[in-house]
Amino acid sequence: MRKVLKSTLLATSILFAAPAFAQDVLHVPNLSYRTGPFATSGTPLANGQLDYLNMLNERDGGINGVKLDGTECETGYNTEKGVECYEKTKGNAVLTQPWSTGITLQVLPKSHVDKIPILAPGYGFSAMQDGKTFEWAYNPPSSYWDGASILLNTISDGNLDNLKGKKVALLHLDHPYGKEPIPLMEQLAAKHGFTLLPIPVGLKEMQNQSAQWLQIRREKPDFVLMWGWGAMNGGALTEAAKTKYPMNQFLGIWWAGHDADLKLVGEAGKGYRSVSWSFPNNDAKAMQDIKKLVVDAGKSQAAPGEFDTVFYQRGVLIAAMGVEGIKVAQDKFGTKVVTAEQVRWGLENLDFSEARIKELGLDGMIPPFKTTCGNHTGHAGAWILEWDGAKFVKASDVMQADRAAIDPLVEVKAKEYAEANKPWPISTECK
Repeated sequence: MRKVLKSTLLATSILFAAPAFAQDVLHVPNLSYRTGPFATSGTPLANGQLDYLNMLNERDGGINGVKLDGTECETGYNTEKGVECYEKTKGNAVLTQPWSTGITLQVLPKSHVDKIPILAPGYGFSAMQDGKTFEWAYNPPSSYWDGASILLNTISDGNLDNLKGKKVALLHLDHPYGKEPIPLMEQLAAKHGFTLLPIPVGLKEMQNQSAQWLQIRREKPDFVLMWGWGAMNGGALTEAAKTKYPMNQFLGIWWAGHDADLKLVGEAGKGYRSVSWSFPNNDAKAMQDIKKLVVDAGKSQAAPGEFDTVFYQRGVLIAAMGVEGIKVAQDKFGTKVVTAEQVRWGLENLDFSEARIKELGLDGMIPPFKTTCGNHTGHAGAWILEWDGAKFVKASDVMQADRAAIDPLVEVKAKEYAEANKPWPISTECK
């Protein structure tokens, strides 16, 4: 009888212990893409994110002793598959990372129903800046409209009136991502008297852009701004080099500043510039810990040489933002195993000050920024990086976007979105 009772008690204790043990993991799923025409861009970003999480697990046992699970769900950058991945992973997630503007737009109305925060660093719908309207969506440290403003400030030497009478081509992916900068650019073109020439690149045209570059040769724009991704970037850079378009007049958004794309043209790409809210620093403490505990230990999927690149180290920063949101939530609510609703509060109260960036071991890799209830972007600003023929180097100090141009547009587009998606909840907490 005692043996039976002992066995029963043991089985019961295991049953009750299992859920507690399962809870001692924080799930931060990543809707990644390591396959398809966007894999060259998506893979290093995914590797950087995963390696940062693994480094924290190895070095610190996770966050405050709770392990991190960065399980990936492959989307191939396909919106339908992305939504399927969101549904598949949302059950125990404390946040979701759509990793596509198209997927973000589809998940956006689901997030406030499911009460899962969307973390979309440097991508997604720019109007997500408005925390009152988009309570569950975050796009730190800079939005696409921030990037567009900085690019226009760069080519106009800080005064958009200098562009009057000039022609600016926007070579963009024919996808929600590629269309993001158009509303702001159209508004600024009308105000400052320059011509905006949108040139879309279809998903099937990414590697053969002869028609687009024929149009560029015919139109002779003063500048070409690229809103490209994946195979589109390499295709555009190859065509630009082939047609000898002046590289100092060719600039891209941060997703069009990938080392591997520029290495396709090498020296011929010298002078090409990209706006970027991140910069690689191999000597940063976090990077050294990743190298020692993950890369050198054979626990990384990163290819040789990938560790040094802009995209890999940007992936590290993206993971760090999510982790910091979790940490802030843990401190606020006094619990280690935080919920998605608590992490939402954490992402709303990120403070990447110079001091905190140093504490995290990310020195020199990202400009300071701070999110609030009403501002879910933070507006870190960005550097201009220039390809020197072999690597990207800083070509400017941190530059800031024109808030006077962007903020009113955010208000208009956020209101339009809420009206088009009635009934849409508007937060009453943000003052």
